[in-house]
Amino acid sequence: MENSNTSTKTTAPSVMTQRRSFLRAVGAAAVTGGILTACSTADVQVSPNGARAGSAGDVITLPGGDLGILNYAFILEQIEARFYELVLANPYEGMTALEMQLFQDLRNHEVTHRAFYRTALMSAGIPDLTLDFSSIYFRQRTDVLEAARMFAEIGTAAYNGGGKYLTDPENLTVAGKIVSVEARHVSIIREMEYMNQTAFSGDNIVIDGLFIKKEPSEVLPMAQKYIRETIDARNLPTTVA
Repeated sequence: MENSNTSTKTTAPSVMTQRRSFLRAVGAAAVTGGILTACSTADVQVSPNGARAGSAGDVITLPGGDLGILNYAFILEQIEARFYELVLANPYEGMTALEMQLFQDLRNHEVTHRAFYRTALMSAGIPDLTLDFSSIYFRQRTDVLEAARMFAEIGTAAYNGGGKYLTDPENLTVAGKIVSVEARHVSIIREMEYMNQTAFSGDNIVIDGLFIKKEPSEVLPMAQKYIRETIDARNLPTTVA
């Protein structure tokens, strides 16, 4: 629904600048103060060749328990980090200086999240995925913002839906910190996409004051579109322990 208060049009850039400052603050704090604790065994299976480096045609079978959920999150962070790297490597026509700065902040957050999972999971983590973004036209602003919003919304909904399966309090704390950043990404991208409207917190993503949540079984088919390997999630928990 469009905001009828026309005075917001003169202050929108300032609002976005303030939100960018907030993004930097929460991004720096998001993955500090905790370490993943379910990473002692390498239960991830990659077939047919078992190589640690993923390649198109491989099947990556996620383990169960906390380790499976953390690798599930790592999948999403790999997608988001690489997407923003490509956005900045192929800036769309007319990208403003502020938009460039915002995308740099978003990229930095996602690259940090990706590196965090890679380091924390070590040999228990999935390999680097072979990602395919050929369906996104990076030179078109509307395509980029639509994709950015989709990835951020899916990521937030995935953490909200999958977090309940984590049994270790430290893992849940870390996931909670990261999802708070992902939710902020949604609002800033929606602000860019729908300037001077209320879509940054629209009722299609916030229900009864809470962000929507999705089960891994709902999220992974959407993510699979961008992954050359096949993700086998049969071992992920489906009931709360």
